Amino acid sequence: MTDPAANGAAAVPEGLVSAVVSLVNTGPVLLGAYTAAELAAVDAIVDFLEATPAADVLAEAVRSLAARQLLVPGYAGQQVQVRGDLAIAVAFQQRARMVLDARATGTVPGEPWRILLLPQPEKICLLVRIDALGVHELGLYPLDEALRLVTDWLPRGEEADAGTAADPDAVLASSERSALVTVTRYTAQGSAEIAGDSTDLVLARHDGRLHVFSRDSADRAALVAHPLDGKDVRETLTEMVG
Repeated sequence: MTDPAANGAAAVPEGLVSAVVSLVNTGPVLLGAYTAAELAAVDAIVDFLEATPAADVLAEAVRSLAARQLLVPGYAGQQVQVRGDLAIAVAFQQRARMVLDARATGTVPGEPWRILLLPQPEKICLLVRIDALGVHELGLYPLDEALRLVTDWLPRGEEADAGTAADPDAVLASSERSALVTVTRYTAQGSAEIAGDSTDLVLARHDGRLHVFSRDSADRAALVAHPLDGKDVRETLTEMVG
């Protein structure tokens, strides 16, 4: 159970984090699926949503959460209480200070088009899968397992010859599957995230080969080849969130 504190952050019951971390270390802990409006209603991952839901949609989300006893009136001087698995998700989201945001094209029905990883200090992370209907499936995973899941979902293939020049725009336009992975570190002011430094990695499978690009340091709007230097994609992602 969490209560919005005076500064907008969730008040977390003593012992909750350590208990959940111990549980995650034995295997993933699934936290349910929610709409963007339901998450916005409890101020969860708001800064990572595609758009702010309309007021009437938020009101309906509040009624839905209340009907499921996930949102209840708070005690005197407090606004509301978030309960159950959703409360755990809110607590761990507000602890995070980094997000790996991966968006893919070429996905098929039944798989997400976007995945968020919010690492925690204990080497676990909150993982959010977002599908084409806007359903956000949440879970807590050991960080290594979460990175493996993301890697398996990203474009795969034998790395293209680093010595062969490729036009990034042409490769992306004709790719069988592509993805943008952005790692952003941020600070928090209440429940609001303030973005800091970010790193982008672009992956594209073209003719069965995997092309990897990153931002040009001299022109952030341009992409340049990014050789993996003998590492695989998972090792590269691990370095990005390290």
